[in-house]
Amino acid sequence: MSDQPDQFGRPEQPDPLAEPSYAVQPEYRGEPDQPAPPDHPRATDQFELVVTDAALRGRDGRYSIGVSDGQIAAVQQEPLSGRVEIDAGGNLVTEPFVNAHLHLCKAYTHGRAGDAVASAYAGGSMGAAMSAVELASAVKDGYGEDAIEANARRAMFEAVRHGVRHVLAFVDVDTKAQLTGVGPLVRLREEFEGVAELYIVAFPQQGLLRDPGAEDLVRQAIALGADVVGGIPWIEHSDDDAREHISRMCALAAEHGRMVAMLVDDAGDPALRTTEMLAAEMIRQGLEGRGIAHHARAVGSYAEPSVRRLANLARQAGLTFVSSPHTGPAHLPAFQLADLGVPVAFGQDDIEDTYYPFGRNNMLEVAFLAAHSLGAVTHQALERVFDMVTGEAAQVLGLNGPGLAVGGAADLVVLDGSSVRDVLIRHNPPRYVVAGGRIVAVNSSSTAFHLGARGEQSVPAGWPEHGAAT
Repeated sequence: MSDQPDQFGRPEQPDPLAEPSYAVQPEYRGEPDQPAPPDHPRATDQFELVVTDAALRGRDGRYSIGVSDGQIAAVQQEPLSGRVEIDAGGNLVTEPFVNAHLHLCKAYTHGRAGDAVASAYAGGSMGAAMSAVELASAVKDGYGEDAIEANARRAMFEAVRHGVRHVLAFVDVDTKAQLTGVGPLVRLREEFEGVAELYIVAFPQQGLLRDPGAEDLVRQAIALGADVVGGIPWIEHSDDDAREHISRMCALAAEHGRMVAMLVDDAGDPALRTTEMLAAEMIRQGLEGRGIAHHARAVGSYAEPSVRRLANLARQAGLTFVSSPHTGPAHLPAFQLADLGVPVAFGQDDIEDTYYPFGRNNMLEVAFLAAHSLGAVTHQALERVFDMVTGEAAQVLGLNGPGLAVGGAADLVVLDGSSVRDVLIRHNPPRYVVAGGRIVAVNSSSTAFHLGARGEQSVPAGWPEHGAAT
């Protein structure tokens, strides 16, 4: 094992073939009315875990997936046997989800600052978005570690429920919030390690130059264990201040060998250009491939030549993008940038906070909503939307790997539906969530119809199974 840090500044992870450890130990429930698996493999078992009768993206027929030592060891149409067996029942099996943008320290704080924040942020072309950021600071009155940790833990269990394996989580570090949210998220990162990986962004929510003292707090947050240097240059009072904001945060990332993740141009104003500033500064400071631009909603209002110029610069810088089109009326032109060779992911952004009253840490739901915002109605477009919460989202965070293939990590979800369109229509939690070769969540629900005097009704012949069990 190398002592070199990964892209988040952490030491390289242990040998992936080693026995995984779990701080969270979800109870195995298996299929209804079936016993838990035996404690020790039978001599005839080929694998520790096998998924049978699985539909796979881009392949015809049904497959079996064999898992051993935390890795995918076989993907084939011939039967396999294992100590634990999951019958996928013809449902789609894919790699798990990635939530590339979540304000975790604010989860479940909806109502604490009234409706003014959401109205300002989501109104019109988002012209009052800066005012929304200022109003939302009221949520931090009475901020406490216990409440933040309890709410964030609840959100992380929702991540596990919905098959989210990686979460890029922003924690406010400013002169009002101080460092209150850092400790809770660091503890949760350890608690959920091996089940849902948490990457913490030290985020100066109120700006840097307009909030004297915030820069030192970001430094302290990195020292306390935050993984990524954050930023929000677009809310500074001038372009010069925005450039200085970006320069200081990029310098801090370079100093500590970290990535940068910045909220840029978060309003429908074509005059906003902090995305371009970020890409240029990454190149200047040698941070190529180590930056993520979040929101960048203003890019959707750029003329095509400006979008193309930005895409060229982003490719040179290795700058990737995260969009949350469901949380505001303006949004990044995700497909256009992807067509120009720039990786794009979707993020949940908010979970029942003062900016957005919804959110379940359900990336299928996020993809479903994004499909509407982007007009994704064709088979190809729906596949692209799904990529932006799975494989391409992992690429955006620098988590490249073979995916659902032999030699890849045994992280997978058994979804509710046999195709991408099916699972997006329903956007239900996965039937099974597997992390590191172990089942960490099992979801099921059912509906029994009682239609007047006719009593309980069975599902009509020819209906798919989800007509009764969704």
